[in-house]
Amino acid sequence: MRRNVWIWMALLFPAALPAAESQVIHVATEHVSLIYRTGSDGRLYQIWMGERLYHASDWTHLPEQGEACLTHGMEDYFEPAVRVLHNDGNPSLLLKYVSHETKLLQPEVTETVVCLRDDRYPVEVKLRFVAYAGADVITAGTEISHSEKKPVTLYQYASSLLHFDRARYFLTEFTGDWAHEANMTETPLAFGKKILDSKLGSRANMFCSPFFLLSFDRAADENSGEVFFGTIGWTGNFRFTFEVDRQNRLRLLSGINPYASEYALPPGETFRTPELIFTYSAKGKGHASRNLHRWARHFRLKDGEGSRLTLLNNWEATYFDFNEEKLITLMDEAVKLGVDMFLLDDGWFGNKYPRNSDRQGLGDWEETKEKLPNGVGRLVEEATARGIRFGLWIEPEMVNPKSELYEKHRDWVIRLPNRDEYYFRNQLVLDLSNPEVQDYVFSVVDRLKTRYPGIACFKWDCNSPVTNIYSPFLKDRQSHLYVEHVRGLYSVLERIKAKYPDLPMMLCSGGGGRSDYEALKYFTEFWPSDNTDPVERIFIQWGYSHFFPSKTLSAHVTSWGKQPVKFRTDVAMTGRLGFDIRIDELTPAEQACCREAVKNFKRLEGVLLNGDLYRLVSPYEGDHAALMYVGERAAKAVLFAFDIHPRYAGPTPAIRLAGLQPDKLYELREINLPPDTGSPLRCHGRRYSGDYLMKVGIPVFSNSHTVSHVIEITETD
Repeated sequence: MRRNVWIWMALLFPAALPAAESQVIHVATEHVSLIYRTGSDGRLYQIWMGERLYHASDWTHLPEQGEACLTHGMEDYFEPAVRVLHNDGNPSLLLKYVSHETKLLQPEVTETVVCLRDDRYPVEVKLRFVAYAGADVITAGTEISHSEKKPVTLYQYASSLLHFDRARYFLTEFTGDWAHEANMTETPLAFGKKILDSKLGSRANMFCSPFFLLSFDRAADENSGEVFFGTIGWTGNFRFTFEVDRQNRLRLLSGINPYASEYALPPGETFRTPELIFTYSAKGKGHASRNLHRWARHFRLKDGEGSRLTLLNNWEATYFDFNEEKLITLMDEAVKLGVDMFLLDDGWFGNKYPRNSDRQGLGDWEETKEKLPNGVGRLVEEATARGIRFGLWIEPEMVNPKSELYEKHRDWVIRLPNRDEYYFRNQLVLDLSNPEVQDYVFSVVDRLKTRYPGIACFKWDCNSPVTNIYSPFLKDRQSHLYVEHVRGLYSVLERIKAKYPDLPMMLCSGGGGRSDYEALKYFTEFWPSDNTDPVERIFIQWGYSHFFPSKTLSAHVTSWGKQPVKFRTDVAMTGRLGFDIRIDELTPAEQACCREAVKNFKRLEGVLLNGDLYRLVSPYEGDHAALMYVGERAAKAVLFAFDIHPRYAGPTPAIRLAGLQPDKLYELREINLPPDTGSPLRCHGRRYSGDYLMKVGIPVFSNSHTVSHVIEITETD
């Protein structure tokens, strides 16, 4: 991401201001400008959000689009970004510009902080922007503080308010349910409000994902047109409000969902909102996705530029029914498969209430003696002796009512007094607003790692939203629960990261229940869905791919669906490859196919996990899907093509590739082939120019059902 020095000079020290009486604030990346200007009334207004404007002299021509931080109680008629109640009962707030500062945080990363203040009440709001120049990503957050004598009540506290003025707006949302996540739906926005939100607490995005994309003037296209991608860095309740006014201008409010969450802010303290993370592109959805993927790998993900562990999970092979010897046998299968790690899933803990189902034992993190008489230590030793690593499933934020933990510490549980308890998946949520509970949740990881340092990875699950919403710890501050619970989770994760900085962790959350970039500071990947049927996963992973790079998407070969093993394996290779299947029940040819896929995945990991993604043929537009990953300098690429359920004699157009160098020659070779099987593709073993591959393309699709092809593309002389 090397850029010219002049770009940084322009970012940090912009040209002369357009008018002496105005202050102009330019938040910029290499190709994006977000510009604010003070008005004659001393307030701050957004005047541009879109493609970068390089000439400051042009900024004088830009009209005001809307106030930077709309507040409640004054002359605006629309949804406010900030709403407060002062000590004297006055519910109004009027913010005026005070100052701003831009500084370099690290190469290609600048921070701009704008201070706004009410001139009648001692309330201050700071708008904080961080611009990542080379990735064309900007984050926006808000800090609220005051010096009134008593707490000020915050009723609304958006992270960001952005204004758009276009002819038409199209919103794509990503919604679903368990095993049916991240379904893409695009709708036009007209006058009024559209809200995307969650009120579920810990498993916040079980129904509605915390990300969206906007397209301007026309429906979103993969390779052209203006698009805006936004996502919130918050592992809890969120809300996006899209409000089109009578003049067809769009206001976008993003942040924590203020539902049941009014917050009493003491004097001298600062309320910091989570970040809205966004990118803008004039080149369509694909370009915007690649912006976010590069940003995530370089700046946000835990071990974002590192490799990922391939694995064999025991869940579908055993469920709760296992013992030491059965698990050790599965380790031998992992060795034969060639993966890096064996991961033990749910069911290994609890003695008074052994974890033989999801109805008991959750919270009692001692090994079940009948199943594991020699403890987890024996499993770590057996895995190490076989040259593989050992990982372990935990769900430390939750508790079954039928557990020793619940019997001893009912006061640690989020539960209503004087009400019958409601259970989701037979469990309740521990109250992470309570520091004692935070210590306990941290101790689950710390005790296991201290006792068994050889544990190489944790699969961290979270199967229940927050129910029975009451905190014994918060007492008369119940409206703080949703916020403080998430902050408590981050406190725990910070402690784990500080003590075990190199520990990989998978964010599971019942499949797709957590997928946000604040959590991914602490986790190397997440589990997109419990649905591992490969046809369904093509759609699910397609949706997530708009915001998350492939290395964050855990994708396993399982027994869900009855498609050929090759098809299942090829789909899983478009994420972080893993297996959750009885290997010994596969035929020798199927086992060989899986072993070959593992070898190819490891050999091509640099391209598959760190390359640029190009979505070529959408499963939403027909009976086929295709995508490819392109490595550094376009010297290596991998194409995935899937025939899903085409009709007889349906069209099978050539696939036009993308991201290659037009003047280079490339050799194509199909991989992941079953043993002693040749490729049926005409392109196999042939050479083409990048120009030909991108303009003419290659015939790969067929009218067969659930057939897949993986083609390695290599630059050649």
